[in-house]
Amino acid sequence: MIKSLLREYASDHPTYGFRSLFGLLRQENYSWNHKRVRRLYCELGLNLKRKPKKRLAPRTAIKLEVPSLPNKTWSIDFMHDVLVGGRRFRTMNVIDDHRRECLGIKVGFSLPSKIATRHLDEIAVRRGYPDIIRLDNGPEHISHHFAKWAKTHAIKLQFIQPGKPAQNAYIERFNRTYREAILDMYLFDNLQEVKQLTKEWINHYNYERPHQALGMKPPCGGASLNTLNSLN
Repeated sequence: MIKSLLREYASDHPTYGFRSLFGLLRQENYSWNHKRVRRLYCELGLNLKRKPKKRLAPRTAIKLEVPSLPNKTWSIDFMHDVLVGGRRFRTMNVIDDHRRECLGIKVGFSLPSKIATRHLDEIAVRRGYPDIIRLDNGPEHISHHFAKWAKTHAIKLQFIQPGKPAQNAYIERFNRTYREAILDMYLFDNLQEVKQLTKEWINHYNYERPHQALGMKPPCGGASLNTLNSLN
């Protein structure tokens, strides 16, 4: 009888540990000894498994410097928003730190590390791979897949310290601009609308929009407009 009650309570309350389940038995006026109940609780394998937090390797402070040449350092970050119907979507933003050029924005409902690296590969087809990628400690970035991908292409991953977004200030400032111009400006019914408006805005941002840090010139001033295939 004890076992059946424990199974029933554990099924109804999957987050309860032994103390809480034993308390439920006491509320029902069962007088079984707690040692006996504990032994049966363990025999049934009801011990709650605690998922340990993934420990990060020590992060050192990053000195933010403008690279002397293009393709030395890229910065990447993720953003979130929601469609009119309530479904959430994400964007993966990539910029070249040299002149804050937007290299691509990937839009999707889910952007795991494999999709993230594929997005970077698509950019590298026309740009080549950078020496360094600056990024935060998100699950996509600290995955084994992402680390292996970076090692394959001889890319150094420069992680910012947790809770220090200023160490990735170039992409943080870019995110604010993108949010104000696109994500907060429009209501989206579907992802295709997000992708199309984003694609048009990237061309405007790179080739037309004055950038204060660049002497009021666009990141790619003087160049001809390109179509960013990485948005497909």
